[in-house]
Amino acid sequence: MLRKKECVAMLLAGGQGSRLYALTNNIAKPAVAFGAKYRIIDFPLSNCINSGIDTVGVLTQYEPLELNEYIGNGQPWDMDRNFGGVHILSPYQAKKKSSWYQGTANAIYQNMSFMKKYNPEYVLILSGDHIYKMDYAKMLRAHIETGADCTIAAIEVPIEEASRFGILNVNPDGSIYQFEEKPKVPKSNLASMGIYVFTAEKLYKYLEEDDKNPDSGKDFGKDVLPTMLAAGEKMFSYRFEGYWKDVGTIPALWSANMDLLGEDPAFDVGDASWKIHSRNPLAPPEFISDTSEVDNSMIALGCEIYGKVRNSVLSSNVTVEEDAIVEDSIIMAGTTVKKGAKVSYSVIDEGVVVGENAVVGADKKIAKGITVLGRNLTVSPGVTVDSGKIIDKDYKGE
Repeated sequence: MLRKKECVAMLLAGGQGSRLYALTNNIAKPAVAFGAKYRIIDFPLSNCINSGIDTVGVLTQYEPLELNEYIGNGQPWDMDRNFGGVHILSPYQAKKKSSWYQGTANAIYQNMSFMKKYNPEYVLILSGDHIYKMDYAKMLRAHIETGADCTIAAIEVPIEEASRFGILNVNPDGSIYQFEEKPKVPKSNLASMGIYVFTAEKLYKYLEEDDKNPDSGKDFGKDVLPTMLAAGEKMFSYRFEGYWKDVGTIPALWSANMDLLGEDPAFDVGDASWKIHSRNPLAPPEFISDTSEVDNSMIALGCEIYGKVRNSVLSSNVTVEEDAIVEDSIIMAGTTVKKGAKVSYSVIDEGVVVGENAVVGADKKIAKGITVLGRNLTVSPGVTVDSGKIIDKDYKGE
């Protein structure tokens, strides 16, 4: 008897993340650090295993090395399985035809053989750049109960922001009668989350048709979903009311990290009932010196704090030396803030050295925005990196 999975997940993780600027010069967006001990991709992967979905294809393309190493055999997410598990799917040379992924739909189309290997009844399509906790099993049940060919997860957004999203116009029963990709004048504020459940045979059919269409942009939102709707396929919305944030921009990434702080955080990563799994680096316990002050912050293993840290998120092995101040900032692994330096309203990537008495960012983020320092660079002692600057190489001042 042919072994099969009820549902296979396909996780789109090949995006360049150009709006994260220096943070994605050398890594894919889903590999960017988040919340002191996580990476962005931990959230959809954890959602999958918590939802009982143990077979995931991760589609990579842009700068995949670090993401591939991070995922490994999937053991941190309990996905090291003999049948199923997590698999890295990169573009490859095929006998008849192959190319780089040309769009979200084309990326899934090029990996149809992976899906069919598990003979699933349903396919779950996910994006790798969102922060949220969601039970996909509930969405799958809703898809089955409505008899839908495609179910789209949706969330209400402020109407003034609706033109940034794919917008669903729905009937009272949740059935979709119109899908508008980033409309200039939206008719509703029900936005697609980029999470889809397809009945597998329908997905295969429309991906094959889309591949043959020379006028298609090979995208789900712009091409496949409108085509299905126009053909009269049964399509339903699935409303989601929890925390969800697209962290594809610097302000959004900073804001989502800040949402983790406080006694009653907007987004709780410590919820034992829905654990967020990650591949944590080996590191000693954090050291908080008697000379230090730490307030309303997340401090990961291996950190050494001798100065002041306020309202900030520090990943593993960060050092804040005496008389240094870090506030309202995100500091990624292995960075050192030297004696007397001050970092405010900034996002600092891995392996950075902020020199003695240097100043990075402004006291008030309203000034010119969040300051960003790229990976493995050095800020010279005593210099100032102004608010809103994005630096991707050693900085000696202007």
